[in-house]
Amino acid sequence: MSTRLVRLVLPVGLAGAIVVLPLLAAPQKPEIKRKHLAAAEKVIGLKFSRAERDSLLEDVNANLASYRRLRELQLPNSVPPALQFNPAPVGFRFESEQREIVYAPVKEVTRPDNLEELAYYSVAQLGALIRTRQVSSTELTKMYLERLKRYDPQLHCVVTLTEELALEQAARADEELAAGHYRGPLHGIPYGAKDLLAAKGYNTTWGARPYQDQVIDEDAAVVTRLEEAGAVLVAKLTLGALAWGDVWFGGMTRNPWNTDQGSSGSSAGPGSATAAGLVPFAIGSETWGSIVSPSTRNGVTGLRPTFGRVSRAGAMALSWSMDKLGPMARTVEDCAIVFDAINGSDGVDLTVVDLPFNYNYQVDWAGLRIGYLASAFEEEDDTQVNNQAVLEVLRGLGADLVAMELPEFPVSDLAFILSAEAAAAFDELTLTGRDDLLVRQIKNAWPNSFRSARLIPAVEYIQANRARYQLIQQMAVLFEQVDLYVAPAFIGDNLLLTNLTGHPCVVLPAGFDEQGSPTSITFMGQLYDEGTILAVARAYQEATDWHLRRPPGFE
Repeated sequence: MSTRLVRLVLPVGLAGAIVVLPLLAAPQKPEIKRKHLAAAEKVIGLKFSRAERDSLLEDVNANLASYRRLRELQLPNSVPPALQFNPAPVGFRFESEQREIVYAPVKEVTRPDNLEELAYYSVAQLGALIRTRQVSSTELTKMYLERLKRYDPQLHCVVTLTEELALEQAARADEELAAGHYRGPLHGIPYGAKDLLAAKGYNTTWGARPYQDQVIDEDAAVVTRLEEAGAVLVAKLTLGALAWGDVWFGGMTRNPWNTDQGSSGSSAGPGSATAAGLVPFAIGSETWGSIVSPSTRNGVTGLRPTFGRVSRAGAMALSWSMDKLGPMARTVEDCAIVFDAINGSDGVDLTVVDLPFNYNYQVDWAGLRIGYLASAFEEEDDTQVNNQAVLEVLRGLGADLVAMELPEFPVSDLAFILSAEAAAAFDELTLTGRDDLLVRQIKNAWPNSFRSARLIPAVEYIQANRARYQLIQQMAVLFEQVDLYVAPAFIGDNLLLTNLTGHPCVVLPAGFDEQGSPTSITFMGQLYDEGTILAVARAYQEATDWHLRRPPGFE
């Protein structure tokens, strides 16, 4: 195969260099002909002339040859693209001072006669019991392991019990405490991890049959951070296959409030297990609603941090520019405790920034500008009454609420950014036909989505990300007017928009609908300002009792 030379003149900003690049010539008998280009034009919404098609043919065939050679490279899911998403708008001011974190005092708590009553205690309460040595980590760990074994046949929320590891970590936590070494509020606290996080010595299945025997010989950065904080990993919890929905290779994960219903996804196991008192907290992930949705369905509290706050090293990649890891727990303050342990860079995930996390549970209402999406709260649906009640609680606490709206922008038209990145992350499945092994094979499922995303032009993907840049700047203008805002979880474009721009949110229970299912509310914050939304959300939560309700049959 011969080569041809391309003379490339770079702009003045790059010294006006003239570069001659060798390109492999097209095959002797080109596979792509003029008629193929005419059909392809319809897919991308363009129309070229006959002469233009003739000129295109050589380059298009050369590109096809390059694609095929590049497919011979080994690109496992752990390899990120060289391009990195930065959610910070132009002129953004980063906070630099780390102040003392102030958690609310834990009310006096004593060991109950029946140890299983601790199943629904908060992380803060359990931490106080362990710190005062009223309860050992080993006792607590065995209790949660027993509940996981008892209730998983109903909920299908566990992929793998990490029992051996858990008992080792719990014993170490007890020994350290006896020796006077206390690691902090997570010392000896059991937890579950969504099974897209690697844990050394255990399968990491990503919820998908093609990977059900996969063992990644390392701990995810988040798992390492939690071990350093003294936490005890008791289970790898379910996720919808490759982080879509609540159906994995073992079936559908169930919602403990209604076991005829799925747990929602994709952090299905973390939501279900936390709600049913099988773990005090879990680590979930969100790309487009995967913490918000199962937190809502299961009536738990979740924190979706700012993009680039928590390392995703050792976690399955779905969308390099949208994936985020965060805690799902009993209370808002529990989420703050866990987030404090897991945020910060690790030198592997290069999108992560080291910035202060300033949390103080005491809210200065007079100093806060709190917005609410006015049109969303006027929307007539089965959550409207509960949504309106949230605003009344906030006003009763002293909040001065400001009506606002999101920028007008074609947000839904940017959704294919996720599709393109996900298809690249799992291109191996499409190329080999192993996508046939996935349980869900309907039109609205990954196999079809991966295939259709193969037809997204690279130019359109870049253009969409340029539009995303514009959206980031518009959100920066919005946050000049408010410090945070309140929004129903699923109305309008808010969920997709803020996942695209990387903004953090806290989602927490806000009541129940007529069918007895939990409803939720979200507090949306400025980039890297998890502390403010956590404090305000905690104040709302303490003024209600929705988070204290327990699903019948799992007491």
